[in-house]
Amino acid sequence: MYSTFLKSALILRMDFEMVNIFVIAGGTLAIPILAFIASFYLWPAALIQVYHWYWRRRLRMQVDYAEYEGYRFCYSHRGSPGARPSVLMLHGFSAHKDMWLAVVKFLPKNVHLVCVDMPGHEGTSRTSAVDYSIEGQVRRINQFVKRIRLNRKPFHLIGTSMGGNVAGVYAARHPSDLCGVTLICPAGLQYPTESTFVQRLRELEKTQDADGIPLIPSTPDEMEQMLKLCSYVRFKIPRQILQGLVEVRIPNNDFYRECFMELVGEKSRHSLHENMHLITVPLQVIWGENDQVLDVSGASVLAEAVPGCQVHLLDNCGHTVVMERPRKSAQLIMDFIVAQQNASNSTKKLS
Repeated sequence: MYSTFLKSALILRMDFEMVNIFVIAGGTLAIPILAFIASFYLWPAALIQVYHWYWRRRLRMQVDYAEYEGYRFCYSHRGSPGARPSVLMLHGFSAHKDMWLAVVKFLPKNVHLVCVDMPGHEGTSRTSAVDYSIEGQVRRINQFVKRIRLNRKPFHLIGTSMGGNVAGVYAARHPSDLCGVTLICPAGLQYPTESTFVQRLRELEKTQDADGIPLIPSTPDEMEQMLKLCSYVRFKIPRQILQGLVEVRIPNNDFYRECFMELVGEKSRHSLHENMHLITVPLQVIWGENDQVLDVSGASVLAEAVPGCQVHLLDNCGHTVVMERPRKSAQLIMDFIVAQQNASNSTKKLS
């Protein structure tokens, strides 16, 4: 009888321990789930930052800082210079280096990649309007290139929107630094057809409404409208995430307005158009056919001005090409880099 009681007690204890294990395991799983739910509803901005951190870590993009005469650049990078040219990526207005993560995911791991925060954006120094003009940004990016010694051998430069304007003018100013340049929906041209965004700017110019700039939202509804303007693909984004996106941007809106006014000023508005005839390095242009921010007609302007320019127009794609079509963008970029490298090697053999 005693042995039977002992066996029953032992079985009961084992069952109790199993219940404890399931409770502990359930609690362990519940903690991150509850944290996610809490972040989603209470701190959506923090959730977005964690998302970027996760993807940087997963793609092995390391964040670093470089200083040039007291000016600090923040950038992420992966790999080291090798057989392929290094690649420097310049983001667009009010974005940051992490916007390239979707494209980085599809680029070969053996290619040296560098994504820098543009002047005044994210972790790079915020100074004065002189640095936010296109000429000012070109000067700062050249300082960054020198500081990290990226130009020890020619590298490939990529820029989108505002960054495309900067990349194009950089190619005109510093051709010896580059082996090629890719411009994605670049700003700074005189477009044969006006986009929806440019038409809206003309209306704002008449009313002098500096608070109504579509690319500087301050509410979730304005954020949603901006995303619809920039993207052809209609993403279903929860309101909490829209709120988080706005919360991240609002502290920077005064800077964005200052920067934007500098970009649309007389000195910067058509910078790329005024310098495109000076581009001598191989040029690739990628544009979304449904771009409502900067009209796709700008692609033909570059094609006519720069001999040998390769143009790729993506259907069912808007202004945010690198986010809407990251795989295709990565493929086009690498095909162009490889083709230029092969052509360069063939020329060397013949000589």
